Amino acid sequence: FPTERTTEIGQLISSYLGREKNLEDHTIHLLFSANRWEHVPMIKEKLHQGITVVVDRYAFSGVAFTSAKGNFCLDWCKQPDVGLPKPDLILFLHLSPEAAAERGNFGHERYETSSFQEKVLQSFFCLMEDKTLNWKTVDASKSIEDLHREIKSIAEKTMQEVQNKPLEELWK
Repeated sequence: FPTERTTEIGQLISSYLGREKNLEDHTIHLLFSANRWEHVPMIKEKLHQGITVVVDRYAFSGVAFTSAKGNFCLDWCKQPDVGLPKPDLILFLHLSPEAAAERGNFGHERYETSSFQEKVLQSFFCLMEDKTLNWKTVDASKSIEDLHREIKSIAEKTMQEVQNKPLEELWK
């Protein structure tokens, strides 16, 4: 699931991203984190039931975007998400900022400029240096069919590997 925009926090985030509302940078970062924490009980419940949970973006995106603003260090950005359920796999769909800009709807939401996206990419590369996390980079310029096949293969392999592994906490 992506950012849940139906909660009160989600609605605030949505109005911020749509440029209807301005929020101070620390505030919006913490709201994104709070939106993730709202889902922790549901995530844990699903995982305990043996259901695989797929999340679009999650904490890493928030850290990369906020730290790309320049006046934030990665460590400060990570702190509000310390303790979230740790993912067994993080898929990074890599697409050049130029290619991303050519895709439909680019530029409608805040942060959708090529220069900012380049800074975000550098922040993601820093996050990928954390060897306690299972990062896999996938070339997102491939056809949808090829991309689907590769993601499915990586996901199935990971699910087999972590089948009986206990739930861990992020950045602890």
